[in-house]
Amino acid sequence: MTITTDAASLDLAQYLRAGDRIVFGQACGEPTTLVEALIAQGAGIGGLSAFIATSFSGLFTPETAESFSLSSMGAIGALRSMTKLDAGGAGKLSVIPVHVSQVGPLITAGIIGCDVAMVQVSPADADGNHSFGLIGDHTRATVDKARVVIAEVNDQVPYVPGEMIKGSEIDVAVQVSRTPVEVGAAKIGETDEAIAKFAAAYIGDGACIQTGVGAVPDAILRLLGDRKDLGVHSGMLGDGLVELVEAGVITNARKAIDTGVSINGAFIGTKRLYDWANGNKAVRLCSTAYTHDAATLGRLEKLVTINSALEVDLTGQANAEQSGSAYLGGTGGQVDFVRAGARSPGGASIIALSATAKGGTLSKIVVNLAGPVTTARSDVDVIVTEFGAAELKGQTLAERTRRLIAIAHPDFREELDRAAHVIQQRGF
Repeated sequence: MTITTDAASLDLAQYLRAGDRIVFGQACGEPTTLVEALIAQGAGIGGLSAFIATSFSGLFTPETAESFSLSSMGAIGALRSMTKLDAGGAGKLSVIPVHVSQVGPLITAGIIGCDVAMVQVSPADADGNHSFGLIGDHTRATVDKARVVIAEVNDQVPYVPGEMIKGSEIDVAVQVSRTPVEVGAAKIGETDEAIAKFAAAYIGDGACIQTGVGAVPDAILRLLGDRKDLGVHSGMLGDGLVELVEAGVITNARKAIDTGVSINGAFIGTKRLYDWANGNKAVRLCSTAYTHDAATLGRLEKLVTINSALEVDLTGQANAEQSGSAYLGGTGGQVDFVRAGARSPGGASIIALSATAKGGTLSKIVVNLAGPVTTARSDVDVIVTEFGAAELKGQTLAERTRRLIAIAHPDFREELDRAAHVIQQRGF
């Protein structure tokens, strides 16, 4: 039987045990009321640990996480503050290197522990079903695995067709009315626009797109207003989607599967996006078992995937996670979509990044990566900077160096040329 309460009356000690492992809904589906309750009450329970894949709320800081240990698949969004060594972040966030498509199966297998699921849901429909609203991903796997399911039932969360939870599956329903986490549009600069121009050239009429959120993805979407019958199959979507749908650009009419429907795993945006998604049968919220599934993605023609990286080396290896001692990103769903786009008939896989960092003093096309290999050079297809697009698929290592140097910032090309000479001479 479901226990119904409100935030002021919620006593987590009634439902949690010392040593419990908690998994939170993530991104804009983060149950902020439940996070605040854990921060306030966790120390009194003891030995608690929590996993959240991404967070944009700003609630997790080195100070607030003192009463429990926190792990994640990366330092994405506001979690980056938890890895800043000079701000007390050392040891405050444990990073699990994992593809986002693997999180659900790891929870199901008990490798990522889940004794308690804390999720945010919409109000129930006439049949007693709640929508997961803003996040699909691994939320269903979390609910299925947990001993206790605590749901923040928020009347401001949209009811989105797709992933649902029955009211009977909820052990504790905490009734709230608060604005869900929002992520506003990033400021688009000249560099972002230049990158977008090269990337958008790969998106033709009838293409199916996967993209993230941020300045470059938003800039790309702004350039697609003259396209026809675009489709969407993505792990996340932002406000830019709405404009293209309302302009009649995104219709999903040419997709071989899910015709007429945009497939998405997470809504990361503002109230405009959430209102558009509410009750909208032209969009479906899905788990990663569908959004990132290789067999599903393999049925999509003209799939163009757009991802990012911190740096790319001269052979095409991409690092989207760590630069030296600074952990800045995560594995995410990049590899799943890179492979899918590169293999899709008529499609492409794009990794987009600016050519430099730190005010132009550091090249992002590098001789050796400063962090791990997120996407292998054998998977990489197209690298785009503000100086052009380097098509690497099927190219020799020597040719890759030439193409990547051509899209590096001119200030660093001579230095990169010298380093590439050895590869070009020996062929590897």
